[in-house]
Amino acid sequence: MHDDTVERTTDGAGRLQDLTFEEIRKLNPAAKHRLRSQFQDEKVPTLREAVVESMHHNLTIYFDVKGHANQAVDALKQLYQEFPQLYNSSIVCSFMPEVVYKMRQADRNVVTALTHRPWQLSHLGDGTPRFSSSWKHFLYMVMDVILDWSLHSFLWRLCGVSAFLIQKNFVSQDYVRHWSARGIQVVAWTVNTFAEKSYYESILDCSYMTDSLVEDCHPHY
Repeated sequence: MHDDTVERTTDGAGRLQDLTFEEIRKLNPAAKHRLRSQFQDEKVPTLREAVVESMHHNLTIYFDVKGHANQAVDALKQLYQEFPQLYNSSIVCSFMPEVVYKMRQADRNVVTALTHRPWQLSHLGDGTPRFSSSWKHFLYMVMDVILDWSLHSFLWRLCGVSAFLIQKNFVSQDYVRHWSARGIQVVAWTVNTFAEKSYYESILDCSYMTDSLVEDCHPHY
């Protein structure tokens, strides 16, 4: 699940952490999708079910880990052992360097990536400050500066990543060249309009993630 709550992506309500898997399983993840009429009564899959379905369609999988590093690494390690083809068709990525580092420690053959959005600690994706308290806001802005410097100076090497997943508004030709010189592939997220896709393909020559390959979608931060 992507969000802390289930309202945006399902027909349910409440915080994800307050729901059991059995309760989540009853939710319909297609209820608010633009193609919901074609995919009725869908169920939230287990991680293994999602992996099997993705491999069936020859998809590249990005395991986007939101937290719980030890549990996530253990679960993913078992998946790679069960499905060795994942080594050539998936990437483990996270905003949390701890997750990526521990994944590489557990299995060095897994392809990994760091995910980043500048000012993520102090601001929401749309630019709104996370905190109303001034001192807390500026404290987290300082932490953002330190995090950004750390990711670009040494954490990428310490974590042994092959790619850097960056929010699309911060990608430029210089940025792509910066990482290319270090043997790192830049992947932008989330590129949802035809104009943006053309720019990334023809000008930046950069990979990107999108919510749709056939139509423009609402901006996603």
